[in-house]
Amino acid sequence: MKISTHLVSAPLHTPFVTALRTATHADSLLVSISDGEHTGWGEAPQVWKVTGDSLAGAQACVEGPITTALDGLGPDDLTEALRRLQGAAQGNFGAKAAVDVALHDLAARRVGRTLQGFLGSTRTTVETDVTLSAGDADALVQAATDRLRDGFGVLKVKVGTGDAAADFERVRRVREAVGPEPRIRLDANQGWNRRDAVTAIRALEDAGCAIELVEQPVAAADLDAMAWITDRVSTPILADESVYGVRDLVNVIRYGAADLVNVKLAKCGGLGPARTLLELARAHGLGAIVGSMMESHVGVGAAAALVAAYPTTAVNDLDAAWWLKQAPVEGGISYEGSTIHLPTTPGLGVTGLIA
Repeated sequence: MKISTHLVSAPLHTPFVTALRTATHADSLLVSISDGEHTGWGEAPQVWKVTGDSLAGAQACVEGPITTALDGLGPDDLTEALRRLQGAAQGNFGAKAAVDVALHDLAARRVGRTLQGFLGSTRTTVETDVTLSAGDADALVQAATDRLRDGFGVLKVKVGTGDAAADFERVRRVREAVGPEPRIRLDANQGWNRRDAVTAIRALEDAGCAIELVEQPVAAADLDAMAWITDRVSTPILADESVYGVRDLVNVIRYGAADLVNVKLAKCGGLGPARTLLELARAHGLGAIVGSMMESHVGVGAAAALVAAYPTTAVNDLDAAWWLKQAPVEGGISYEGSTIHLPTTPGLGVTGLIA
């Protein structure tokens, strides 16, 4: 197998603003693995403020220890390749995810099946929410109205800006503007403290704002605070940055720190670890969604294929590639409002880079 890396930077049609950062481009390392006839693709996004993974680090990891670990294996040695991949280096989950997905994609192509078919599904569509970038109340109301016109029915509002009262007012204004039907979920990106989180969430509950869930209200490592919040509000709490791998999810379960978990390929290291996390959550009565970083049709396509084969308990967070002005690759998934259409051609359906 020949492993190659490709740096891409795809501009967004609208700046993506959270409590942690403002993004104008999706910067990623794409990985291709070829057997001489078929080529599988995977993606490692650069997300300094969340995972700490960089493009340079991911590229060095793929071209160094991961390539060395896979040396001598053939394209049919998927199970052994995935085992060696996870042990090739500590951390570097983005690099591992890119190679894991490329290996799965290659395996699916070699047997002429779509990636979701290879994972055990016949579905060709999955649904996604859409994020409203952080901003003042007027900007959020306008964005919410625009996204509803674009065909989305689940809106994720970024909060955690440091002013819980202002967060409350922004969300209240959005609910007032869109009416009772669209689902609204919040993502604080670790931006609140425990008391502000409970104050804001209870105020929204009392105001009848019908918030579907609140994602990562406080610092990722503070499971005590997460559990304290979960115990004091009726709105479900979703753990995101608190959970990278199995050990993290076990701790969330032990603490009773959340009602749901957000599984992302670039956090956990690929499709193999993601399936384990989804099964573990299900076994312990936790809800789950599959999310994405700011990445392209390659990474989101893999996450969507996972969702097709492993249905989750709420609408997933896979709008990242929708924000791109143009995909960096030919083929793959496409969006029709909130519906992601999965390819019907083998693997991820990606045929190559756009020059």
